[in-house]
Amino acid sequence: MTTVVLLRHGRTAANAGGILAGWTPGIGLDEAGQAQVAALAERIRALPLAAVVSSPLQRCQETAAAVLAGRDALTMQVDDRFGECRYGDWTGRTLKELAKEPMWKVVQQHPSAAVFPGAEGEGLADTQRRAVAAVRDWNARLGADAVWLACSHGDVIKAILADALGLHLDQFQRIVVDPASISVVTYTDTRPFVVRINDTGGAVDVLIPPKRRGRRTRSSDAVVGGGTGTPA
Repeated sequence: MTTVVLLRHGRTAANAGGILAGWTPGIGLDEAGQAQVAALAERIRALPLAAVVSSPLQRCQETAAAVLAGRDALTMQVDDRFGECRYGDWTGRTLKELAKEPMWKVVQQHPSAAVFPGAEGEGLADTQRRAVAAVRDWNARLGADAVWLACSHGDVIKAILADALGLHLDQFQRIVVDPASISVVTYTDTRPFVVRINDTGGAVDVLIPPKRRGRRTRSSDAVVGGGTGTPA
């Protein structure tokens, strides 16, 4: 049984500002994100990791570096297949603005058909294929008894989890993956077992529904890119 710990990067200023960062270079962790990943690294310190694999993007590499601190026998491995979905012309725009685009409904209701606009745009189905293939490749490389960590992005991790749960990609918006959370999947010869999803080690008070303002109902849309997570 090979176990992968799927770690979403810590919070960035783009997350906090509601901006879809995508593959924009130079976006690192903000102060809150640095604190998140430091706490996470300490929490999983006892895990005997066989490898730490990261998306090539800065925010993931900074997160993975925090996990590697004190693990002198390991070096960071970078795999482009764990990189963020390529959002094409949506990259760098605010989620508030994107929610008005006609394709927003496709991303929410039929994401397997969603292909982001522009020359660099990628389909969410293609994102899932490359990410799941990366997990399978690393499982085979590291062996049946390995526990390893992949640091990636919200939509990418959700897509991997949907595959492990046997869900169609059109259901992946039902999964929540917060910044600096871990989700854990154990792969066997027969099937994957999803051990944890969106584990931030937080207190139960984050489960209390927020107060409504007036009579406006809460949106059922998922946040493209993953969102900011629950408040600290």
